[in-house]
Amino acid sequence: MKLLLFSVVLLLCVVATRGQAPPSLSVLAITSPDSVGYFCEPCGNACDTMAYAHEGVCPHCGMKLVRQTYKARKELLDHLQEKISVCFYLQDGVEVLDFAGPMEVFSDAGFRVFTVSKKKEPLVAQGILKVIPDYSLTDAPPADILAFFGGNTGPSAADPALISWIHSRKEMTHYYFSVCTGAFILAKAGILDGLTATTFHSSIEALRKEAPATKVLSDVRFVDNGRVITTAGISAGIDGALHLVAKLKGEDVARGVAGFMEYDKWLPGQGLVVK
Repeated sequence: MKLLLFSVVLLLCVVATRGQAPPSLSVLAITSPDSVGYFCEPCGNACDTMAYAHEGVCPHCGMKLVRQTYKARKELLDHLQEKISVCFYLQDGVEVLDFAGPMEVFSDAGFRVFTVSKKKEPLVAQGILKVIPDYSLTDAPPADILAFFGGNTGPSAADPALISWIHSRKEMTHYYFSVCTGAFILAKAGILDGLTATTFHSSIEALRKEAPATKVLSDVRFVDNGRVITTAGISAGIDGALHLVAKLKGEDVARGVAGFMEYDKWLPGQGLVVK
């Protein structure tokens, strides 16, 4: 029944949008689970179920189209409807608000959040708060979102074991998220190559040197590249997390979370969404 319903929705979307796509991006009618089409990265909008005959950029959300079978696409969308999981990688010396702000956002939005560090031993955040990670690199479960945060990120970014771990989770990670100098870890793993990013205001030039293949911007709260979201420092992580909630669950949900947190500073669309 779910397969039939998805087929009907997909066909209606295709019919409704026929003629709207550029001539080079003809819509594709899916006829079987093994049919292949080009879909945008999941963005939470109606175009998530639209298939195109060729690679390119989605004319509705601007995201790059990826090749998938109808069956794989349905499984991905069904998975995203389940409780979204977020892995917070924490290192000794991590900035408290860098991770605590987004943790509050994702938790209030109904995401399943867990913490990971290199070892399952207590660490001290910002020299103040003792944190016991839920998992180590050796036993951490997969997650939909992999998040990194600022504060003493130098040793982590230079740790081959952590970088190898990030690479090993590439196929199971749908989104990457960083706050402040957590962007340096993503840069070291090659996640930011060819993308636009931001970081803590006093670390902009350092990231430009560390990641020459990345366009690093200042004076922006967050940058959304589709699968990769980086934010500026500390409180900007809350804005980026709310943006990601809006992206995956809708702006109404994100507004509800911001209201619950009494975070009246949030302005949807304040960051940069790269098309």
